[in-house]
Amino acid sequence: MTDIRFAWSALGGDPALVSRITTVEREGALGARLPVRELARACVGACALAAAELAARRAGLAEVPAVRVDDGAVATAFTSERHLLVDGRPPLTFAPLSRFWRTADGWVRTHANYPHHRQRLLLALGLPQDAEPAAVEAALAERSALDVEEAVYAAGGLAVALRTPEEWGAHEQATAVAARPLVQSERPDEARARVLPALEGSPALPAAGLRVLDLTRVIAGPVATRALALLGADVLRLDAPQLPELADQHADTGFGKRSALLDLAAGRTAFEELLAEADVVVTGYRPGGLDRFGLSPEALAERRPGLVVAQLSAWGGYGPWGGRRGFDSLVQVATGIAAVEGSARRPGALPAQALDHGTGYLLAGAVLRALTEQSAEGGSRVVRLSLARTATWLTQGSGPGASEPGGAPGSAGTGAVPSSVPGAPYDGPEPWLGETDSGIGRLRYALPPVAFAGGPALWARPPGHWGADVARWA
Repeated sequence: MTDIRFAWSALGGDPALVSRITTVEREGALGARLPVRELARACVGACALAAAELAARRAGLAEVPAVRVDDGAVATAFTSERHLLVDGRPPLTFAPLSRFWRTADGWVRTHANYPHHRQRLLLALGLPQDAEPAAVEAALAERSALDVEEAVYAAGGLAVALRTPEEWGAHEQATAVAARPLVQSERPDEARARVLPALEGSPALPAAGLRVLDLTRVIAGPVATRALALLGADVLRLDAPQLPELADQHADTGFGKRSALLDLAAGRTAFEELLAEADVVVTGYRPGGLDRFGLSPEALAERRPGLVVAQLSAWGGYGPWGGRRGFDSLVQVATGIAAVEGSARRPGALPAQALDHGTGYLLAGAVLRALTEQSAEGGSRVVRLSLARTATWLTQGSGPGASEPGGAPGSAGTGAVPSSVPGAPYDGPEPWLGETDSGIGRLRYALPPVAFAGGPALWARPPGHWGADVARWA
C-alpha cells in the first residue's frame, strides 16, 4: 500500500495529499509472485489523486476530493483487452508468431502482431512470408537466443532473449534504466503560467477544455490518453494511413477519443495547425522515431511554448537499447520478469500487461500534475516514462539511489498514508464491466478505475472506427 506514496512522490506530488486516498483491497486480484497488485493500485491511485488535485485547483476547492481505488476495478482495467466483446465476439489478442520459442540454448519471445513486424521476423530467419509456426520453431531451435535477438532487431523486427534478473542486472541497458527516476520531468523554458478556466457543472472534469494530440499506439500510450479523455480532455489520436491499428486494440483503448489519419510528412501544415492549438502532446513511438518530422519533445515545446509533452518508450531513450522498439511482453522477458513468473520448464508472464497499463496511468498522472504545476509556475513541461523503468520498480523497488520515499511495493515509507478497507475477494470482472452501443457494434468493456468524489464514472463517448474522424479540433 505504501508504494502509492512512492508513485505519488515520483509525480512530484505533495506527500500530505496521499491521506485523501482510500484503497479497497481484494485478495486474488492480479495474483503473481511479484507485487503486481500493489504496483497496479499505486499507478491508478497516483493518477486519480493527480486528477482530484487538478479538479480542486480549477474548482477553487479548499480540499482535494477523496480518491477511492478498488482492487477489483484496477484488476479488471489492467486486463481490459481480454474482457472486450464486440457484438459478443471476443477480441483477437496475440498472433500465432507472437509467443515464446525454444532456442538452442534457452528461450526467446517474439512479437509479430502487426504485419510489418511479422514480415521482418520471417525475413531475419530466412523463411518465406507464408511460413507456418512449425517452420519458425524449427529455425529458432538451431540458433542461440542472443543471436536471434540481434538478427531480428537488425531486420527491424522484435525478438528478445529470456534473461534472469541477474543477467538483466548485468546488462548496460539495465544500469542506464535503473539510474533514472521512475518519472523524468523537465522544464525547458519559462513560458507564462497557464490560466485554466474554472470548472462548472457536474461531474468535475479536471482536463475539460484541454486539447491532447495522441501520437501513440498499442497499449500504454492509448491507456494514458484514454484516462485523459475520461477526465474531460479533447483527445485526437493521429495515425499514419499506412500503419493500420488492430481493430480490437483500437476499440479497447479508444473510449472518449476521436481518431484521424495524417501522414506527418505530406500533412505537415495540417499537423502544425493542430499543434498550434494543442495543450498536450503524448508520443509513444520509439525514441527518435518522430524526430525527422520535427516532433522531438524539445522541438515541440519550442514551437508551442507552454506545451506539456509526454514521451513514452519501451526501454528509455538512452543506453544501448535507447532507440529500440519494444512491447510489454518483450520487456517482461528481457528484465527477468518472465523468468521469475515461470518455472524450470517454461518462462511465465504477469497476470496482466501490467507494465503497459501501469506506465499508462502514471503517464496520465504525470500530465495532470504538469498541468497543475503550470497553473502556478508556468513553463513548458516534458515528462518521460518507460516500460523498462516501471519493470525495475516492480522487480527491485525504488531502485538504486532513488530519492523518493517508500521503496519496494509493500515497504514502509514516511509521511501521510492512504487508508484501506477490506473488500470481498476478487472472483471475476463482472462488477466492473459495462456495456454500450457504438458505431462499431455493441461493446462490453472494462469500466474506468480512476475515481474521485464528484469525478466522472464513464467516458463521454464510445470508440468509433479507426481513422474515421477529421484531423482537426472539434
